[in-house]
Order: sequence, then C-alpha cells, then structure tokens
Amino acid sequence: MLRVIPFVIAASIAAVAFAQSPRTGETYEITMVRETSQKGGDGGAGSSYDRDTLVEKVIAVRSDGVELEYDLPKAATAEERASDWKFPARFFKPTNGALQLLNRTELEARVDRWLKDAKWPRTVCGHWIFTWNAFQIDCDPESVIKIVRAFDLTSAEVRDGASYTEPEALAAGTLTRKSTGPKGAVFTVVMPIDPDAVHRANAESDVVVGEILKKPVTLEAAIRERSKEAVSGNIEVTLETDANGSVWRRTTVTKLETKKPDGGLESQTVTQTLERKRISEQ
Repeated sequence: MLRVIPFVIAASIAAVAFAQSPRTGETYEITMVRETSQKGGDGGAGSSYDRDTLVEKVIAVRSDGVELEYDLPKAATAEERASDWKFPARFFKPTNGALQLLNRTELEARVDRWLKDAKWPRTVCGHWIFTWNAFQIDCDPESVIKIVRAFDLTSAEVRDGASYTEPEALAAGTLTRKSTGPKGAVFTVVMPIDPDAVHRANAESDVVVGEILKKPVTLEAAIRERSKEAVSGNIEVTLETDANGSVWRRTTVTKLETKKPDGGLESQTVTQTLERKRISEQ
C-alpha cells in the first residue's frame, strides 16, 4: 500500500511544463525506494527499507496540458488493490497550474466500498492504527494528489545554475552540472537542513505514535519537546537526465545529527531514490 506519512521527506513540486512533450499512450513505471539507517548514542542501530511503484499513462494531450492516469503496477495482487482504493486515479496536469483530480466521483464510490468491506464507520476516517505498519485511515479522494506529487519527476526546472529547494531545507540551493554525456547529464545540489522543519516532522510522528499507543499528545506540546533537541545536517540531491533533458532519476540523501537535551547523540541517514522509466508507448 502506498503511504505518505508525516515524517516522509518529499520533493517540492513546481508547476511548470514537461521537459519533453508527452505523447498519448506513453506509459512509465515510477519506483520510489526509501532506505533509512539510524545510530543512537547508546550504541544501538536500526534500519528500514520501503519500496513503492506507480504506473503513469498519458491518456490525452491537450493544448493546455495533459491527462494522466496513475495506477498500481500489473503485478499488484488482488489483496493490494482491495486495500488501496485510491488507484487508478486520473488527473489533468495543466501547462501552468496545479494537478486536478478527474475521477473524484469514482474514488468516492470506492472509499465507500472500502469502508463497508472493512466494517468501519465514517468516524474512523483520519485516525491512525497499527497493523504491520503505521496506517492512517484516509477517506479523502483529494489525498491521492499528494501521493502522485511525491512521484513526480517531470516538473522541476533542471539546468546549471537553477534554484532548487526541498521542504526540509533551510534555504534554496543552486544546481550544479557535474557531468554531461550523449546519454544525458548529472546535476547536484547540497542544502542545509532546517531544524524547525525537522522538529515539526518529528513532532507530527510523535502525535501519530501517541494516538496508536492511546497516549495522546498535542502537536503543540510535541513541538515544544522536540525543539529542545539541537538538529544539524544537510540534504544532497542528485538529478540524472536523459538525452532529451528529462529527469529519469532523483536521489536524495538526508543526513541528520540530533543532540538530545541529556547530551545523547543520534544520527540518521535517509536515502530516497525515485526512478522513472518508459515501459510502453501504446
């Protein structure tokens, strides 16, 4: 099941045109891999791995934008499809402007069936539970837009000297071309981490954990506690383009060091790789 949880560091999305004009029938597989490693001051360590895939298909090309469909891959099981009512989802992506959900009515009908099959009343919507992972009972069709944006590689302006930012960066950085060849170019940028953004993201996670454990905490209280921690680090982004100038891979490495109020140190490295490859033109 695809997840976008509070502590996921997602790329910012700019509403600009495709690097290369799309064609009706083009189909792409977009895979996101997220690897996390942590070390505590007491010598403890941990790691996690997560992989999600979406299939993007160009349904129609219009003078003012493009219609797209996003779905789970063909290999998705019937159980996976039954548990994720958000897909397939269809959008209009204007040349200038935000994504627009086109099949909201269909998604509303699906979420109703999903809740009925799970024997859940509408009152559970928005709450978090824990099965094999933290899971939010999401009933809002518009939330699929956030998921799709996290898988977007076509909207960022990529050139030497272009400004680039991330939600958890303290300030925008400047893209630098590292190499150029017949198959494309590679650009990189390094930005300092924004401690306040990290505090808030961790506080949001604390609120989720509190709800799951039935030990509720307000976001304000969680932010106050997290703000006592000294956070430092940076975000390094590598963008790889093809011969047409379209980004096909983005690798984001976030390195954090957190000093606890008691003096303990924790380090965390999060590597997120987003890769887009064409699988069909029909």
